[in-house]
Amino acid sequence: MLESMRRHARYFYVLFVIVIISFIFWGVGGVDKSTSVNVAEIGKEKISVEEYWRAYERARDAYREMYKGQPLDEIEKKLNLKKMVLDGMIEERVLLASAKDLGFTASDEELQQAIVSDPRFRRNGAFLKDIYIKTLALNRMTPEMYEGMLREQIAVDKMKKMIASSVDVTPAEIAGAPEDAAKVVMVKQMVIYNKRNAAIRSYVDGVKKRMDIKINQEVIS
Repeated sequence: MLESMRRHARYFYVLFVIVIISFIFWGVGGVDKSTSVNVAEIGKEKISVEEYWRAYERARDAYREMYKGQPLDEIEKKLNLKKMVLDGMIEERVLLASAKDLGFTASDEELQQAIVSDPRFRRNGAFLKDIYIKTLALNRMTPEMYEGMLREQIAVDKMKKMIASSVDVTPAEIAGAPEDAAKVVMVKQMVIYNKRNAAIRSYVDGVKKRMDIKINQEVIS
């Protein structure tokens, strides 16, 4: 099991990204970034110790749920989870900085649509404002805090879509796919998904070389 995980790390990266995105929405309530200790500084963007540990715990919870009955410490060691979490958070900050530089923003309409369509704020198919307010309060967040982070995530998503739009699948890449039409579609989707993720990571790596990135590894060792 663990050897298979190590050989196919890119698939676990996908799960990790999901965890980080969830964290961006829900994990930073109550953090005063002006006074907290930072794990990393990515240009003008910062990752506080509090943010990091909350993301790390969410990642642990996700793997604990995914591999019930497996030794979590062993899985964490094989995946180098602490580094994976930090790398993913840095990637998101790099994309956010790039989105800001290129002028990607979230309109009021896009923000509203993202909120009212979120199933966490809906009951019986309808958005309920009181559920929205109560849910945020339980996470120690105000609507202003949440909506500010949501605007940033929408901008990051636009940045990712722009990068991914340059990638497509060539006939040679699916030449060995089964003849069954449904399986061809599945193979094509897998190939393009992996290529787009690789394109995003390649873009981030290129931008990171031009950015001033400082990491305070000691505070999370």
